[in-house]
Amino acid sequence: MKASGMSLAIYTNFLGQSPNWYKLTIIAFMFINPIVFINQPYVAGWLLVIEFIFTLAMALKCYPLQPGGLLAIQAIAMGMTSTEKVMHEVSVNIEVILLLVFMVAGIHFVKDLLLFVFTKLLIRVRSKIGISLAFAFMSAFLSAFLDALTVVAVIIAVVVGFYAIYHKISSGKGFIDQHDHSADNEVAELSRSDLDAFRGFLRNLLMHAGVGTALGGVSTMVGEPQNLIIAAAVGWDFAEFALRMAAVSIPVLIAGLLTTVVVEKFKLFDFGIKLPVAVQDVLLAYDNYQTAKLTTNDVAKLWVQGIIAVLLILCLSLHIASVGLIGLMVIILATTFCGVTDEHAIGHAFKEALPFTALLVVFFAIVAVIIDQHLFTPVIAWVLTFDGQLQLAVLFLANGVLSMVSDNVFVGTVYINEVKAAWEAGKISREQFELLAIAINTGTNLPSVATPNGQAAFLFLLTSALAPLIRLSYMKMVWMAVPYTIVLTVVGLTCTSVLLPEVTSWMYQMGWIHHYVPGAAGSLGH
Repeated sequence: MKASGMSLAIYTNFLGQSPNWYKLTIIAFMFINPIVFINQPYVAGWLLVIEFIFTLAMALKCYPLQPGGLLAIQAIAMGMTSTEKVMHEVSVNIEVILLLVFMVAGIHFVKDLLLFVFTKLLIRVRSKIGISLAFAFMSAFLSAFLDALTVVAVIIAVVVGFYAIYHKISSGKGFIDQHDHSADNEVAELSRSDLDAFRGFLRNLLMHAGVGTALGGVSTMVGEPQNLIIAAAVGWDFAEFALRMAAVSIPVLIAGLLTTVVVEKFKLFDFGIKLPVAVQDVLLAYDNYQTAKLTTNDVAKLWVQGIIAVLLILCLSLHIASVGLIGLMVIILATTFCGVTDEHAIGHAFKEALPFTALLVVFFAIVAVIIDQHLFTPVIAWVLTFDGQLQLAVLFLANGVLSMVSDNVFVGTVYINEVKAAWEAGKISREQFELLAIAINTGTNLPSVATPNGQAAFLFLLTSALAPLIRLSYMKMVWMAVPYTIVLTVVGLTCTSVLLPEVTSWMYQMGWIHHYVPGAAGSLGH
């Protein structure tokens, strides 16, 4: 084979079926980065972050693991960070990795129950506003006690089930027939408009649920990983954290649910798409079919899965063990009592989460670059030049903007450590430190809904096998998140900078919370 032929073959194989312009863009990144790094390391760091965000934005053109991984490998090779620092980030976030590996797979083994319950909900609640509020509120409630990734994994499993059912029927097949719901070539022409509307309906529900995880995740110390880190730094237990957050979390929840009503009622930002009658008829027929063919064994499996679901919530809310280990428990119990003993059947459950797990490790490499190149240091130094309520507002916004670009867990961890160091150095009072901790929590959780970068749950949704099926792209997620981003940012900012100090002072007067006592585990009740 000629050299030119070999070169063409290598280029053709590079990133597979991705468009030529995308391949050339990634190649250009690889050539530009070393040049910029030699001359301006700080600029090169931010350039790498922007390039990685670009790969996430183009997730439907090419899964971000390959181009993002190339950028990470190059960054390590150039000395922007080290493999030791990447391993440190992986070690620190091992709970998140185990969560993805085991919990998402665990949800797979209780999906029969989830699909059964949610199908009943979908065919009985005819109001689009009602079903949207149900998804948003349920996600918020669950996310206050469970990890947002777990909640999103549940919703994705349910939505894939809905989509597969209608896609199969619209392709002229029966409920029991084998079918590939990722290909539209068998879909009847008359069903395509209903299928497109159904995709829009499912996109609406997923976005409401995704934002719901942020509404609930901000309210308790277990809602998001960085909440745990913040609570540990300040010394608050579950009750005190929830109480101190209430001045922001309750108004934000109300505002978020009202936004759901408004965007659905007035059909704003691609919301307001109703469930087509033809689809509802199919789901109703499927529900009747499933109910009619239920055997004693099937009923027993549903009961077992229901008990496991309750046990899951109890274990997570009481923090019996790491989330990943609880997920492994779910896998063991569900497969044991539902008769799933084949290795390949068990292995199939892990297919959904493992590509994203690999992508998350690549993301940790980018985070390591951010740390080693001190990309956020100027912002942190600038924020600490302000005082009082203005400092709360600036810190909230700084956290919000950076959380849109980077991971909110990383941003929250960096800021709480810097602010705690400032308190220990005597630069700020203990009371201001506690208020700033809340500002960090709200800043990382609320504005970060603007992009899939900010929250692992959103990124998981974007890179899931479901996203291309329902045509949910990066820019579509950003566009649909706009009303929520505006409302949550404005309400969160106002409550954090204006309402929070007043409510906190009132709680001190009422004796609900107490001032910090050196050496005590927490200030509540001391």
